[in-house]
Amino acid sequence: MLLNPAILALLGVSAIVTLLVGAATAFGLHLLREWDIASGSELQLRLERRTYLIATLVAFSFVAELVSLLLFVYNAEAMHTQFVGAMCATGVLNVNPWGWPTLFLKIAVFFTGAVWLALNHLDNQGHDYPLVRVKYGLLLALFPLVLAAGAAQALFFLGLRPDVITSCCGALFSPESAGVAAEVAGLAPARAALALAASGALVLGAGSWVLLRGSGGGPFGAAGLLAFVVAIAAVVSLVALYVYEHPHHHCPFCVLKPGHDHVGYWLYVPLFAATALALGAGAVAPWRRVPSLAHAVPGEVRRRTRLAVIGYALFYAVATYAILRSNLTMTDVWW
Repeated sequence: MLLNPAILALLGVSAIVTLLVGAATAFGLHLLREWDIASGSELQLRLERRTYLIATLVAFSFVAELVSLLLFVYNAEAMHTQFVGAMCATGVLNVNPWGWPTLFLKIAVFFTGAVWLALNHLDNQGHDYPLVRVKYGLLLALFPLVLAAGAAQALFFLGLRPDVITSCCGALFSPESAGVAAEVAGLAPARAALALAASGALVLGAGSWVLLRGSGGGPFGAAGLLAFVVAIAAVVSLVALYVYEHPHHHCPFCVLKPGHDHVGYWLYVPLFAATALALGAGAVAPWRRVPSLAHAVPGEVRRRTRLAVIGYALFYAVATYAILRSNLTMTDVWW
């Protein structure tokens, strides 16, 4: 299994990212102890110069983690033919206990990395680096998450056994099963549709408020995170049924297959990008009171919010289209 090129690439990227973020964390510890923007010492000048290099390395690391997340999901989907009982990525992730934790940790790294990148970009626009302690303090909290994601991924790939009989998506995402996935799959379609519409109205309304009034970036970030959670649940309990035209097929991965026109990519890519941008806008907004950032914050919040609103709107449009074009009718089990 480890000779798979995609697996080798994922393990290599994870090792490099862990080393880079680890080195940046060590620098951050030194910086938090010695940083003094009012000082003109040689040490302070060295720290200021190195922050640019370190920030570039961290930015590269989080961009690499984004690509790694996409490759991990794609590879899990592509490997399903190698395991008995697997019909899609769900079966592959079920091969051993480390599949799902790896996916969730990678998603967490993606979103927290997006917040760090937003803060770093804003900090570089202030002449006195007002957020340098904040972003490197956040990096100290991020490193264990990156380390955990890399370790979980290595354990997952090392534990892959082709002779294991795994469970398919029908067994996991079934209302009759136990666990969170079964609870989400068991949501009534009407309630899922109502929650999806309400969260969509909330996040688009909050985004429109930011664009019109120039305030409310923090609430928009919170609304974006809520919309993400509801959207994932709605894909499992509602949208997927109409894509498959089957009232009992709830898998969130089969929508990525070519037999369904890769509609999953049109759902997930805008949703993940929009949520990352919304979280970034929420993280940037509180710093408008810092004098050296007062001119930069409004533009950053508006720019990220505008792109996030476009992403959310695309997700809701694709989800609506998938439901309306389907030949499936579920009026008898709608509630």
